[in-house]
Amino acid sequence: MPTRKKHTKYIFVSGGVISGIGKGTTAASIALLLKSAGYKIAPIKFENYLNIDAGTINPIEHGDPFLCEDGTETDMDIGTYEKFLNEDMGEDNFVTIGKIYKTVIDKERRFEYNGEDVEAIPYITDEIIRRIESLAKKKGADIVIIELGGTAGEYQNIFYYEASRMMTLKKPEDVIHIHVSYVPTPGHLGEPKTKPTQLSVRTLNSMGIQPDFIITRGEKYLDQRRKDRLALFCNMHNDDIISSPDLPSVYEIPLVLHKQELDKKILRKLGLKVKAPKLNEWIKFVDSTKNAKKTIEIAIVGKYFGTGEYQLKDSYAALFDAIDHASWKKGVLIKTRWVDAEKVEAEEAEKIIGKPNGIIVPIGWGQRGAEGMIKAASYARENKIPYLGLCYGMQLAAVSYARDILGFKDANTVENNKKSKHPVIYFIPSQKELLKKRAYGGTMRLGGWEAFVKKGTRAYEIYSKYNGFKDKSKNLTSERHRHRYEFNNKFAKDFENNGFIISARSVNENLVEIMELPKAVHPFYLGTQGHPEYKSRPLLPHPIFLEFIESCMLSNFKT
Repeated sequence: MPTRKKHTKYIFVSGGVISGIGKGTTAASIALLLKSAGYKIAPIKFENYLNIDAGTINPIEHGDPFLCEDGTETDMDIGTYEKFLNEDMGEDNFVTIGKIYKTVIDKERRFEYNGEDVEAIPYITDEIIRRIESLAKKKGADIVIIELGGTAGEYQNIFYYEASRMMTLKKPEDVIHIHVSYVPTPGHLGEPKTKPTQLSVRTLNSMGIQPDFIITRGEKYLDQRRKDRLALFCNMHNDDIISSPDLPSVYEIPLVLHKQELDKKILRKLGLKVKAPKLNEWIKFVDSTKNAKKTIEIAIVGKYFGTGEYQLKDSYAALFDAIDHASWKKGVLIKTRWVDAEKVEAEEAEKIIGKPNGIIVPIGWGQRGAEGMIKAASYARENKIPYLGLCYGMQLAAVSYARDILGFKDANTVENNKKSKHPVIYFIPSQKELLKKRAYGGTMRLGGWEAFVKKGTRAYEIYSKYNGFKDKSKNLTSERHRHRYEFNNKFAKDFENNGFIISARSVNENLVEIMELPKAVHPFYLGTQGHPEYKSRPLLPHPIFLEFIESCMLSNFKT
């Protein structure tokens, strides 16, 4: 008897009224519910910008690019899918309109359209649909969840919506559309207003799309009166209006949606068997986020905080998530304090940084604020404050040590001082040629890279303690990377002979991956060239963050 071909279903998720309402976390929550019910889920995010990927975008402009295992630099929402589904995402899960245009234009240049007049419709929309269906086939998905970037009504994403319409027309039994829309409650009125969502749905209708569900975002649960009103004016059943209020944690969203039986309603509309999701582990995890009894303070010394007159957290989104995951596991509440590295440059470190329980210097680029980060690394080392350096934070900790301990007063990274006689951080040789050609996009050392961890080191102890080795028998780990510069092996002996230990090196190139001070010298002083924050999951916090938080807990509790 021939094997029955898998009949894939498709869920389009769009946003209405304003950006930043939580469309990505909503889509990831739906994905979690359906996966927990036993279905194979494949998410894909379509973004509006012409960039091929998110790698060249300033984090202040669009948040922290999320780095995948295969080296793809994506939108933050892809990180959300990884965290909710506990699965690696990659190139197939993230598409920009720039990538779509480039593919179509490249095909036209190769005469693959056989002389046709190549227009946006159908060629752009066909490429969008091709990528959706290709993902379904490659992953063997029961359900593909397609997140449409931006907000309904923007001209930049019109082709994504047109592709949605075309797929619905072609496969009416297999496609549904979920609209996540903002319902504001103006302070001077004190009641939710449904008109913006009505107009957003009308925009969808004008494009030939009738949503199957509306998920309303707002400060509070939407009452029945407003649900009835939305249903009436949006031509829907009121049972298909789902409320998603602001919550203490985004990880509670799946449970709120499940309580309203959204997963059951989706499966019924798709003609799939209704199965109860297995959520016990997730519920246990969510409960753990509310059990912290003590508070510790961590200072994050960085430079990507400001946007106009506002401060934003998204520039370091993966870092904040990793801190949360580890703190919940350890049962403590983290008070993070953002410290502007440029202010540390201009003042005494203690005056600006104070006396936190721990200090993190995260990812960064360029000279601005670098001297402030170096001062922060010195301050943490001298005052026995737990310190975690991530990528740039490791590099600048090495610069700090070279200046303070080795006596190399002009030590620096060649990124900031090409004339330094002690370039302890220098170009990866292959990168030098790339930058001569101005080949910036997608050319860094990217994705997962394996490393050997030296026995007897703090790093080895950490990976052993939390079962973090990729292969324990070989002392092998793997972390994700996103950088152009490396520790200069020319100075390795100088560092190790003076107490700064190289505890991990890459498998193939023998590049420095982790540097540390011994536990006997400092409670926690560790820098990693990789980015453990990108591999942290709610149910599986990263070992390095777990140990860092534990060290901070022992560093003069603040209650």
